[in-house]
Amino acid sequence: MYAEERQQAIAGLVAQRGRLAVTAVAERFGVTTETVRRDLALLERAGMLRRVHGGAVPTNALTVVEPGLGERRSTRTDQKRRIATAALALVPDVDGSLILDGGSSTASLAEVLPADRRLLVVTNSVPISHRLTVAPGVSLHVLGGRVRGITQTAVGESTVAALADLRVDVAFLGANGVSAAHGFSTPDETEAASKRAMVRSAQRVVVLADSSKLGREHLVRFASVDDVDVLVTDDEADPDVVTEIESHGIEVLTA
Repeated sequence: MYAEERQQAIAGLVAQRGRLAVTAVAERFGVTTETVRRDLALLERAGMLRRVHGGAVPTNALTVVEPGLGERRSTRTDQKRRIATAALALVPDVDGSLILDGGSSTASLAEVLPADRRLLVVTNSVPISHRLTVAPGVSLHVLGGRVRGITQTAVGESTVAALADLRVDVAFLGANGVSAAHGFSTPDETEAASKRAMVRSAQRVVVLADSSKLGREHLVRFASVDDVDVLVTDDEADPDVVTEIESHGIEVLTA
């Protein structure tokens, strides 16, 4: 294979998978990692991808763009429902406590919480709190703060302060981006601060993220790979990205 053909193939794989590791490319094409890095540098200059630590991502993978909750709720709904169903195995037993972060995947989990199990649920999400107000068996604790219209979640100093006084069994969080290098990220600093406080408040941390989020890196990291115990995603997740995440000790469940 000529260098130009290999470079075009690399660009295609990055666009298809969302993230590609240097070592995986070297093995696939039978070249050295130094050759791969030169290929990635050339492709980055051509605007076909963006290099990150250990590999490359599509040019739109590093972004501060944040879709609204309504848009997210209407995309990849089947995958999010499967993720929520798989996450039920991680919900505490009777009289357990959990945090539900705002987001479309966590909202899907709220919709399928067992009706026959007494649970204390803490949330900063307006839509989730509205749904769980009438849920049988749920004792609801709503976090206050300034509500961001785009995500319909409470954020700010009062939200973070309230979380500092809480301790729950499990925190279920959403993420806009998931990568081994950058961790778990979101575009907004105030959103990240609330998520970070949720991580500190939980004995166990579970992130729900569909496969389109894997390999993406957003502006603000709210958790490193050492902070998260379980990632629940769907079966379209790139195996290479999953393997890289698992290598950091995170359990990955695919639905």
